[in-house]
Amino acid sequence: MGGIGLPFPEDATLVLCGFLISHNTVKAVPAILTVYTGLLIADGLLYLFGRKYGRKIVTHKRFHRILTPERFSVIETQFIKRGPLIIIFGRHFMGLRAQLFITAGVMRMSALKFIALDALTSLLTMTIMIGAGISAATASRQ
Repeated sequence: MGGIGLPFPEDATLVLCGFLISHNTVKAVPAILTVYTGLLIADGLLYLFGRKYGRKIVTHKRFHRILTPERFSVIETQFIKRGPLIIIFGRHFMGLRAQLFITAGVMRMSALKFIALDALTSLLTMTIMIGAGISAATASRQ
């Protein structure tokens, strides 16, 4: 749910993870593995949701908050041209990533390709966000 901002964005979870690691509240390796696994599962669920419901998801009024038909049309056009690059770069933009992952499912991107791209690029997101949490904790102690 963090991928769509509920109860709070996944980036906040990653920053908190770094903060807790810095304060020795949690051990680094288990904490990082846990948030990484959770992140990939959440992203995979968004992808599967798009794959299962296809274009119906775009026309259903309940999902307009996440992905409007207009937004889907723009993403779809870009996805056709640059699918893998859209996943690699789009993952780093909070608010856009859920839309992209749903679109990847709707567009029937290979599940293996999606997970591989997401797993690779999310390492950068995690490094930046967990590092920010560690830096914030270090700064607050000084």
